[in-house]
Amino acid sequence: MTAAATLAEWGIGLTLDRVPERARDAALRHLMDGLGCAVAAGADIPAVEVARGLGGPPEATVIGTSLRVGAPAAALAGGALVHTLDFDDTHAGGLVHATAPVLPVALAVGEETGASGAETLTAALAGYETICRLGAAAPHGFHARGLHATSVCGVFAAALVAARLYGLDPGLTGHALGIAGSQAGGLLESLRTGASTKQLHPGFAAHAGILAARLARAGATGPAGVLEGEHGLYGALLGRPPGTDPVAGLGERWEVTRITIKPYPACQLAHACLDAARELAGRAGEIEEIVAEVHPDAAPIVCGAGKAGPRTPYEAKFSLPWSVAAMIVDGEVTVRTYRDVGRPEVAGLAGRVRHEVVPGPGVAADRPGRLRVRFADGTRTVAEAPRGTGGPDDPGTPGLALRKALANGLSERAVERILGLAGLPALGPLTAELAAHTAGEPRA
Repeated sequence: MTAAATLAEWGIGLTLDRVPERARDAALRHLMDGLGCAVAAGADIPAVEVARGLGGPPEATVIGTSLRVGAPAAALAGGALVHTLDFDDTHAGGLVHATAPVLPVALAVGEETGASGAETLTAALAGYETICRLGAAAPHGFHARGLHATSVCGVFAAALVAARLYGLDPGLTGHALGIAGSQAGGLLESLRTGASTKQLHPGFAAHAGILAARLARAGATGPAGVLEGEHGLYGALLGRPPGTDPVAGLGERWEVTRITIKPYPACQLAHACLDAARELAGRAGEIEEIVAEVHPDAAPIVCGAGKAGPRTPYEAKFSLPWSVAAMIVDGEVTVRTYRDVGRPEVAGLAGRVRHEVVPGPGVAADRPGRLRVRFADGTRTVAEAPRGTGGPDDPGTPGLALRKALANGLSERAVERILGLAGLPALGPLTAELAAHTAGEPRA
């Protein structure tokens, strides 16, 4: 059986009573986090305007609004909303933003089909396992080729979520995954220019996944070897097979429990260093130089020429020197941090932050943070964090997720509805609550 066929059979056959409580709780936590990120982004973004223009039958609600459009258009806008601030969760092993392409499809198609909360949650769980496993089978492989793994792998997750909610059988779902593979992409050139395309990638994946499921339902076919075939996902985009079997242990090892809640609206690869930089808060004027030790896979993305002087807020989110400097100057890194990237006090310190590539075990997004600091008086210190906060082994993660969701603008009622998703007979009360109580100004 091919990998796509295995995913299809497992995903369509999954029932909520076969999901461990820890995995169910994690999925609910990440759905809540994603909704908070979408609300904090605000509806004034191009993808929402385009969704409005696409229109279509009023099948689904654009997150945080009362706008009803076709499900593919709602998912396009939703994926962009979740990812706009780069505040959404990250699976370190796959280096994917897991919720961004999964949540919008679960809500849009769930609303379109009249799915219950339990059905929506089960579909989302299948999507989480898909995107995380496909990315983790080739750690950092897609990014190294200039491809956004969230977009590349997210389209398959989106297709499986949609196929399940549309009631497709495993055979048609396999075709949906095969069709989705021809939409797997997402160029990272935007990280070099400050363009906004990366923010759109989860929306592209969500939109394409719904179309793939609909096309399969209408009779279109997709290749069975879309994942492991010679010209499948890994062969065509990486030029090699995956390092591990992406479907090994399905239903036994739950990757949804290995996703990190981001405490900072910046690239995950800089988070451990940001945690370390907290120790230096308020001492910017005393610092002569900082040397950040970074993983080889992280260096090209968050360090290097030009990174100390970002031109746009989004570029600053992918600048370890600038973000570390902001943490030291302000004592925190929040949504507001990136609104003014020209602040001289931050820019001056960022220019004194350099990096050193230090190889080590594990993946880049789970690397310890270590900053070697030299002060103007000649003294030295080392600021360290064993790993970034918000990770799956951090006992404070559930509390962080709740505080973050409320700070990002979710009402307590919305939080109650999402955490009680499995008991909702339909999604209307949740989408209505999100539209009625969005925040005009995110506090995170």
